[in-house]
This record gives sequence, C-alpha cells and structure tokens, in this order.
Amino acid sequence: MPDLTGGFVALLGLKFEEASADRVVISWQVRPELHQPFGIQHGGVYCSVVETAASVGGSLWLADRGTVVGVANQTDFLRAVREGELRAVGTPVHRGRSQQLWQVEITDADERLVARGQVRLQNLSPS
Repeated sequence: MPDLTGGFVALLGLKFEEASADRVVISWQVRPELHQPFGIQHGGVYCSVVETAASVGGSLWLADRGTVVGVANQTDFLRAVREGELRAVGTPVHRGRSQQLWQVEITDADERLVARGQVRLQNLSPS
C-alpha cells in the first residue's frame, strides 16, 4: 500500500476520501501557494493529482503482484479555479497484464468539470 499521507501528497494537501482498486477519490483546497503567476490553480497540480489517483488505484489493483509506475500522463485544463475545494475521481479504463489506463475527472464544489486526465501505468513485477 502506498503512503497516502506524506511527501508530495502532504505538500499538496491531498485528502483521500476513498481508495480502492476500482475507484480513488481525492479532495484538496485551492490555495495561493498552489497558484500559477496569474492567480489560478497551477496546471501541474492537476497533473499531479491525476497521476496520484491513477497510481494509487493501480497499485491497489496490482497489490502483491508488483508495483506500478506512470509512463504517460495526459491532462486537459478546462476551467480556471482561484479558490475552493476540488475533487478528483479516478477509475480504471483498462487493466492488463503489463499496463493499466486510468481516467481521472476533477470537479469544483458546483460539480463543474475543471480538468480531466488519463494516466498509463506500467505494471512491474517484483525483482
């Protein structure tokens, strides 16, 4: 099970509402230190949350059969956000022997889609 409390997760202030092999839900508060220079949520935060949701879900699914690493992250930014809470929901699109594909949708408090991404994970066998 990956560490869901320390490191980069803590730096971003991510809270895991749900974490299973089939669905990962993460929320966080948009705050000035996560803004880009024009006062909106930095796109890198969206990419990071998308990768985190996919990696946690993929790891839980693969379990003791190995570990996962991200090999591609494609995230679209759809709406500017300056403040408030955001929520990411990650679900698997494909889970195969060597790779997984996860989709993550990020919404605001009014349930408007603000970003959407997908991550391809490589399943690694234990050494």
